[in-house]
Amino acid sequence: MRIPGWLFLLGTVGLVVATIVCSFGAFSLARGVAGDLAQSGVVVSFEQVAQSIPTPTITPTPEPTGLPTLDPALNVTPTITPIPPTPTVTPTLDPMAVYTWDDPRRVNILLVGIDQREGVADEGYYLTDTIIVVSIDPVRKAVSLLSIPRDLWVAIPGFQYGRVNTAYQLGESGAYPGGGLALLARTITDTLGVNIDNYLLINFNVFTAVVDLVAPSGVEVCPQTPIDDPDYPDAGFGTIPVYFEAGCQRLQAERLLQYARTRASEGSDFDRARRQQEVILGLRQEVVSAGGIVNFLTQIPALWTELSSSYTTNLSLDEIISLANLAQQIDTEDIHTGQIDNLYVNLSTLPTGEQVLVPRYGAIRTLLQQVFEPQEELTLEELRSRANGEGVSIVVFNNTTTQGLAGQTRDWLTTRAITVVNVGNTSAPDNAPTTIRMYGGDGIWTARYLAALLGLPSERVQPGADGLTVEDIAVVIGADIVPLLGDIPLSTATATP
Repeated sequence: MRIPGWLFLLGTVGLVVATIVCSFGAFSLARGVAGDLAQSGVVVSFEQVAQSIPTPTITPTPEPTGLPTLDPALNVTPTITPIPPTPTVTPTLDPMAVYTWDDPRRVNILLVGIDQREGVADEGYYLTDTIIVVSIDPVRKAVSLLSIPRDLWVAIPGFQYGRVNTAYQLGESGAYPGGGLALLARTITDTLGVNIDNYLLINFNVFTAVVDLVAPSGVEVCPQTPIDDPDYPDAGFGTIPVYFEAGCQRLQAERLLQYARTRASEGSDFDRARRQQEVILGLRQEVVSAGGIVNFLTQIPALWTELSSSYTTNLSLDEIISLANLAQQIDTEDIHTGQIDNLYVNLSTLPTGEQVLVPRYGAIRTLLQQVFEPQEELTLEELRSRANGEGVSIVVFNNTTTQGLAGQTRDWLTTRAITVVNVGNTSAPDNAPTTIRMYGGDGIWTARYLAALLGLPSERVQPGADGLTVEDIAVVIGADIVPLLGDIPLSTATATP
């Protein structure tokens, strides 16, 4: 039988302990006997006593054989790998989480700008130079901007007809319930059928302060033609010259304000409305590029307090930040813009000699649909089905110096089952891009179908404002139509779109 190593070790230790105990016991016994004899008068040496005590016999435990051989490799001090402490993770709080617009309903905000300058004494009530309806659809994540010209001739509730930019002044001076902004909002609702939920009126101080905050390096704008305004109003009652070159450029706050306010271009107020929308969208892009509204969150409350005398609104600061947070999440392709410009009004002269803009309500209805309710993408077959139900008349006009282009376009449309009742030429061809013009106020589906056939963007569908024809729709072709007619020869065209 093999003896385990641990048992052999235990036996050896026991043997050593027993030897020590026995030796100590014999020594003690010898000393005790010697002491007793001495007391009896017998002298005995310690050695004699020791010799008289029998020596115990100790039988050694035999060494076991066949002990296991220890592997030197096992005699290793274990290595302990320290476990790093688990890092403490601090949850990151989203500061914008509390600024969420939860109402799913569309919200229409009236954005108004007034000509209130530091160098001009308070005149009491100001005219509104900028009027923009901003419509936000939280469900579809879409934004619409509609600019209204200040000279639009409208019925002002409780007053007589007047320019739309006088409504605010009348409401303030006439103690209208809710003030001038309430009257202006009511006027726009009655004129356009667009309900106004909220309003925000600002002056120049707010504009420049906001630009300085969100776009300290400026905002990029891209004027198509040079703008030269020698009579731009300064901070007081005088004027200063301002000039902008054509092409993209970055403008800081003061220059950006000049760009948005000047009317020194061919389209006057209409061009100014387009530039103001360009500036608004440019500011939004700067906020998005900077990482969003969250990067300015700590500075906004102080600015809100500092500028309290420069704005009027029925929105709270939290609501404004929540709407801004929603707006920055909207894709660029879901931002729709429009202006009530010369295509949607008729120029009229009052008995006093003043010129005003009379709304063309049929054309404006089409504009409102395009801006506030953009249609979903439809197939050509769906568009043609809707167009066939309108039964409008179509003519083609050549707006180029290329002879016979109107006739070729008519033939091209005929092969696609489009009936053209007449062709002609514009009185002063300018080779402008092809447009689809609506003169009757109806036929929106026909106009969209024609634009889709010709590969034109939706903004090329416009109301006709020049009296070119008495028919419902005119296809006014430019030089851009030539590649289309050349790429699809008439001999190979099919009647199916």
